[in-house]
Amino acid sequence: MKTILNVIWLILCGFWMFLGYMLAGLLLCITIIGIPFGIAAFRIGLYALWPFGYTVVDRQGAGAPSCVGNVLWLILAGWWLALGHIFTGIALCVTIIGIPLGIANFKLIPVSLLPLGKEIVPTDQPFAAR
Repeated sequence: MKTILNVIWLILCGFWMFLGYMLAGLLLCITIIGIPFGIAAFRIGLYALWPFGYTVVDRQGAGAPSCVGNVLWLILAGWWLALGHIFTGIALCVTIIGIPLGIANFKLIPVSLLPLGKEIVPTDQPFAAR
């Protein structure tokens, strides 16, 4: 079932959100200071490309640097990507078939706003929710 949802997701919105994350990652990697943010954008972009079967958990011991990084991320790229998820989610929720995909898009908003200190793990991995 998750493969079918991922294929439908990829066709309707996943590829476009993936391109948005890759563009943000490339722009952030232009400077040396932005490389950690670019890597986070690439990581979340892959998650946005194929999200079903994976979940986001908090990384233990992320600490204050990830908090400061999240503030910078929010200013530089996070709100643009979150707006993309909001508009795509609303567009998907117009049809009955798209409602589960729209809800999944809304679930990606928090990680698009504050990605540092998070880890993407498979849902079938033991203890993934910890």
